[in-house]
Amino acid sequence: MFTGIIEATGVISKLQQSQSDWRLHVNTEKLDLSDVVLGDSIAVNGCCLTVIELLAQGFCADVSNETMKCTTLSSLKAGARVNLEKAMLATSRFGGHIVSGHVDGVGSLLSRVPDGQSVKLVYNAPAELAKYIAAKGSICIDGTSLTVNGVLDSTFTVNIIPHTQEETIIANYVVGQQVNLEVDLVARYLERLMQGESTPANSTSIEKAPIDKEFLTKHGF
Repeated sequence: MFTGIIEATGVISKLQQSQSDWRLHVNTEKLDLSDVVLGDSIAVNGCCLTVIELLAQGFCADVSNETMKCTTLSSLKAGARVNLEKAMLATSRFGGHIVSGHVDGVGSLLSRVPDGQSVKLVYNAPAELAKYIAAKGSICIDGTSLTVNGVLDSTFTVNIIPHTQEETIIANYVVGQQVNLEVDLVARYLERLMQGESTPANSTSIEKAPIDKEFLTKHGF
């Protein structure tokens, strides 16, 4: 589990195919790996990867063909900068939102416009993800927790403050660039609850009221 608060940026030092999978070598630069052991998780541009080898200045992780197909990792080359976040601890300060590190889809940057000291970015999301994106809700872009300013059909807008520009790779984004998107986990669970589920005939559980819009409104959602 992650928070979407980027701890450091790193550099891809090598990406090589290993049998049917891929092996990613990441130079983590200023990210402290002193508390990382084999098997720990590190999010690379929002993708949760397992550390399989610790290097002098970074780590290695295996990436499946499925992950390569469903994320932007396949477009990375040696020298590319990436966002990095170690898995959160139970004692960590929760500064972003609940991020699983499981990318839901790939979006593309439609425009970027200066907005005071910030930058306004407009993204296009896959149609099937649009319903999970809400104004003033949260979305994860390449591992960065951001607040959605506005939504129109499959497009949404975020504002990037100077600190985020300095501490992540977002400042280098260009129009047309593809990014990893993870929608708010709570939105997905709410959808599943609202769909409901029929109780099996042999079930001994007590029948409960369906979780629908009326139920959520009644209980303050």
